[in-house]
Amino acid sequence: MSYSIISIFENKVFSQILKEMVLFSKYEIVFFENFDLCVNNSKKNNQLVVFFVNKKNLNLFTDIKKYNFPVIFIGTPLILKEISFESQNNQLNIPFRIVDFKKKVITSIASSEFKKNSLISLADYIIDKNERKIKKNNLELQLSEMEINFLLLFIDNKEPINKNIVLKIVWNYSAESETHTVETHIHRLRKKILQKFGDANFIKNNNKGYYI
Repeated sequence: MSYSIISIFENKVFSQILKEMVLFSKYEIVFFENFDLCVNNSKKNNQLVVFFVNKKNLNLFTDIKKYNFPVIFIGTPLILKEISFESQNNQLNIPFRIVDFKKKVITSIASSEFKKNSLISLADYIIDKNERKIKKNNLELQLSEMEINFLLLFIDNKEPINKNIVLKIVWNYSAESETHTVETHIHRLRKKILQKFGDANFIKNNNKGYYI
């Protein structure tokens, strides 16, 4: 992964200006006029993309949002109004000061790094610790903190996990506690997974414990 590369899409003049600025001397500035080449290059190394939005490429906004690499969207206020952003952090109105652009670069990279560190693969799913969600394809499911903590037990554990271990680590109960907490919560979690993803076999169990 490299954040020393900034990919500029749809503004060759701006890319040339950045190359000549000492402020951006530590970055390699790469210009793309082909969207697929820009995406593939950035996806490979999780590089920052600066996307200049205009009427012609407005339809590409939905496509580029699917990827995890950081993106800064730049356009006129009128153009950017047509796009639905989750936050203001990754957009910049024309005209803008170069110092404001530099701040966007730094915050976008930091935000993407934070998000990347919160994403964990589990079987065919992605666990997002920060958002407390489990995701697969284009679907996502909000989970409780306990449900996230339960699933995280399986990240580096290939063997079935005993109920007593789950009780102690996730729910802070002793092994001697008379409780159906584990069974109840796992039943609810299985039901939620089934309803959202149609997966009836995500959490399994045998006489040794639970496994994924």
